[in-house]
Amino acid sequence: MIERYTLPEMAAIWSLQNKFQKWLDVEIAVCEVHAEDGTIPVKALDDIRSKAAFTVERINEIEKTTDHDVIAFTTNLAENIGPASRFVHYGLTSSDVVDTANALLLKESCDILLAKVDGLMEVLKRRAYEFKDTPQIGRTHGIHAEPTSFGLTWALWFEDMKHNRERLERANAAVSKGKISGAVGAFAHLSPDVERRVCEKLGIEAANVSTQVIQRESYAEYLTTLAIIASSLEKIALQVRHWQRTEVREAQEAFKKGQKGSSAMPHKRNPILSERICGMARTVRANAIVGLENVALWHERDISHSSAERIVLPDSSATLDYLLAKATSLLDTLVVYPENMLKNLDLTRGLVFSGQLMLALTQKGVSREDAYVWTQRNAMKVWDEGGVYKELVKSDTDISSTLSANEISRVFDLKHYLRNVEEVFGRVF
Repeated sequence: MIERYTLPEMAAIWSLQNKFQKWLDVEIAVCEVHAEDGTIPVKALDDIRSKAAFTVERINEIEKTTDHDVIAFTTNLAENIGPASRFVHYGLTSSDVVDTANALLLKESCDILLAKVDGLMEVLKRRAYEFKDTPQIGRTHGIHAEPTSFGLTWALWFEDMKHNRERLERANAAVSKGKISGAVGAFAHLSPDVERRVCEKLGIEAANVSTQVIQRESYAEYLTTLAIIASSLEKIALQVRHWQRTEVREAQEAFKKGQKGSSAMPHKRNPILSERICGMARTVRANAIVGLENVALWHERDISHSSAERIVLPDSSATLDYLLAKATSLLDTLVVYPENMLKNLDLTRGLVFSGQLMLALTQKGVSREDAYVWTQRNAMKVWDEGGVYKELVKSDTDISSTLSANEISRVFDLKHYLRNVEEVFGRVF
């Protein structure tokens, strides 16, 4: 796990202490069902409940000999429980415990991530309304396109995260499934009813069918969902990085007192947090590939997935937790420069209104082909020779003989481009 970036709550979930505690929760739930069915004495259950204890240090010590973590775990339990320990792990295979416990760990992780997504969405909604009527130049291919609302970008991000939340809820449901079906999933020693009741006690569902393991498509769904969310955060961070460029300077990361941007250049304010988000998102995407590779296992199982999952499940969960927290902070404190947005919008001296001009001409009966030629020839003059697009348009005899001065002025009215923003906000929020 990336300790430096793991937030305390998520770190606690993926700690060895909590993992083994979840194993113990599964073992005790199974013993409770056995006691209810009379398979084991009630007195044995009482001993197991009261005496079952472990330490990570002792388990690790035993594992040096056994080379098997679950056996090391049950051996440590037996040391503390005494004679009743013979009923612990009764009828189970290791994956019954590990995979069912994984469901509990992943469910807890999803709960934290969903809360973080909710916090980010609150910031996105608030700032979307803050900038709903703030004009900004829209860009395609990195080139000025047409005017837009800065608030629309935030509304789009809110919509992205709304869909990401739905994806995470589906992934949560997919991974929150346990299995107590034995070594090949055929219930050779315990009944499906035992599995159902154990999972019910643990607050999860039982898989409809399994082999020795829960099928890894559900883990792949979890990891790819986290990768999609990380990619959405990278999309946001990449935009911030562009806005913070010196030549653009439409928005920038907050720069606190005492912060340093460069060891060599004291003037620098770099988008370090946005760049960190972009970089760390790549690791979450890479881990998703591991999840997909783990889907295909030999027959009823092999163990090739296990070692990789010990890395990618906690790492992706912890990394996305960190990314969501940092993205929320970044956007909550983002410094915005509306005056620079207006200045940049005017950089091309009116060229961004060419599309509306072409449409106005077609409404007057000019063919689209001719309208395109008339508008483009004036636009190319601005690109190559300078000048103000609106003035060149007014002096173009083809255009001025088709459109009145008032009609040309309406073409260059910025409000026209933002007239439907309110309706879009109504659909999103």
